[in-house]
This record gives sequence, structure tokens and C-alpha cells, in this order.
Amino acid sequence: MPGSSGTGAVTRSTLRQQIADALRDEVLAGRLQPGQEFTVKEIAEQYGVSATPVREALVDLSAQGLLEADQHRGFRVHEYSVEDFRGMIEARSLIIEGMFLALDEGRQGFKNPEDPRIAAAVAGVRRRGEEAQRAAAAGDLTVLIGYDLRFWRELSSLFGNPYLADFLHRLRVQSWVCLVQHLRRLSELRGHLWAGHKELVDALYHRDTTAARALLDAYNAHSVALIERLAAE
Repeated sequence: MPGSSGTGAVTRSTLRQQIADALRDEVLAGRLQPGQEFTVKEIAEQYGVSATPVREALVDLSAQGLLEADQHRGFRVHEYSVEDFRGMIEARSLIIEGMFLALDEGRQGFKNPEDPRIAAAVAGVRRRGEEAQRAAAAGDLTVLIGYDLRFWRELSSLFGNPYLADFLHRLRVQSWVCLVQHLRRLSELRGHLWAGHKELVDALYHRDTTAARALLDAYNAHSVALIERLAAE
């Protein structure tokens, strides 16, 4: 029956996404280490599911650059270099600059700050930023990553281009995976993590892209210097 077939497809698709999300979180938490290898069978047994959605989830994560596929040995966690991180920063900056230019020209993004819907959305982004800042101040990397990804996802959606928002989200996930591979070496993270989220959303809400650019320039410079130092140790 068509209805039954559709339900099965949705269920499998949902399971595929759940497994992909769970494995991505394992990588971000540092529980799956760079270069660590595993098979579809091992993951399927770990989650108690069939091989098909696991294989699909692993292929998805490989397409996102988080895993590497080996025809004979399964999959391994991709290990990023400092040069990779610099490339991610450059790509992120180009996307965000495009959003800022659109805001400068009044083409999109925060078109009407007085619109109650825009104001409510910005308030939500600001709350996410405040939570991210608290996590950064406490040195809680896992909590920070979760709120930071939500902050940028919701902030970028305000610029009205879902394709740019999706691309930026993918780059931010990759950036965090790269950073985590180095930051997990530190026993104390307080004082090392960027916490300018609230200031950034406030600057954009007031259409002050000069201040927003300065915040992001400082953030990017701090991140690159930190990963270069940790990689050299």
C-alpha cells in the first residue's frame, strides 16, 4: 500500500538522520578520535539497528567531510590539519561577508527590526548567544558547541537565504570538529573560548556591520592563533 511504503521511508530516513546526528555528536565530543576506524556492523550493533540506515548515515557524514570511507576497512574519523582550518575560516568569512553586504545594501537580513516576528527571532538568537557565552566562560566545550551551532543556524536564517545558511552550518560543524581535535588536549578551557555572541547579534540588529566585522575578525584571528599554538605543542 502506498501509505505503508511512505511511512517506512520516513521512518528509515528519520533513523538515518538520528544516527548521523548521534555520530556527529560523538565526534564533536571527542569520543570518536581522529583516525579512529569502525565498520557499519560495529555501529549497527552499538545502536541496535540494521545496517542500511547506518551505512546511509556514514555516507552522509563522509559527504560532509567528517568521515573518510575505505572500501575494505570501513570508515575513519577525518583528521583535519591547521591548513584545513585556515581554509574553513576563509570560506566562512566569504559567506558571512556576503550576508553583511546584503544587509548593508538593504537587500535582506533584519529588513524591519520593528516587525514583531523579527524582534522575536532576534531575541531567540540573543538568548542562544547568552547561553553560549556562559558555556564559554565556564569552559564547557560540549555545551558551547551545541549553543554555538544553534546560534549561527538561527542568526544566518535571518538573512533570508537558506542555501547560505545551510552551507555556513556545514562549515561551522567542520570547524568545530577540527578545533575539538586540538582543544580536547587542554585540561582547562576557561579563557580560551570566544564569547562575543551577544555583542555580534546586537551589532547586526542595529545594522552596524562595521562593529560586526571587527568582532568576527578578532574571533577568527583568535581561533587561528589558538589552533596553531596547540598544533605546535
